[in-house]
Amino acid sequence: MLRDRATDDELMDDPALGADTYTAVLHDLAQVNTVTLARRPTLRFLERAIGTRASFTLLDVGFGDGDMLRAIARWAGRRGIAARLVGIDLNPRSVDAARQATPGGLGIDYRTGDYAGLAGEGWDFVVSSLVAHHMSHDQLVAFLRFMEREAVVGWLVNDLHRHGFPYAGWPLLAGLMRWHPVVRRDGHLSIARSYRPREWPPILAEAGVRRARVVRRFPFRLCVESIQ
Repeated sequence: MLRDRATDDELMDDPALGADTYTAVLHDLAQVNTVTLARRPTLRFLERAIGTRASFTLLDVGFGDGDMLRAIARWAGRRGIAARLVGIDLNPRSVDAARQATPGGLGIDYRTGDYAGLAGEGWDFVVSSLVAHHMSHDQLVAFLRFMEREAVVGWLVNDLHRHGFPYAGWPLLAGLMRWHPVVRRDGHLSIARSYRPREWPPILAEAGVRRARVVRRFPFRLCVESIQ
């Protein structure tokens, strides 16, 4: 069943989805990220890549609820590192949802628009979390090229691993946690839309990326990372 990637559209990507429903879905997805340890690979990537820097700039593409940026802000704050954190998301409703969930003191800049418009701003890091599987092939190749060109220190794609175990277990977990019906449906589809390790090298080659590595992270995460 999972031999080939699914290409069905996820409900949350439908522009007709109501604003209240969209916000509820994003907040539930933030809970999913907590339960499934989704933020840990990104934080560990930063730990390896940051070195002795006392400050950094970071762009998070497809920030959703903003939970990844909040985690990064707190991570940097505990270490006394000054962080300029910017999130960009195509859906304007994401900004409202993220701001609702974000204490003002964290100083995160949430924006609506296309990440390509932020080229040339000197980003130390460009990251995304659970976004790559939403993209078409051409969109993903273009995104990889952007990160390779724009990230001065490094970039990370933090995504799912298309694997039978999480695919079989997701309906049980989602039902137990009573997450929104859209989250239940889309979460299952997200696993089916994600990649396997052998599928990444040809995509990276097409994008002209040579120094990235594809790594598995617990539990059932598949990350692509490059430290310049």
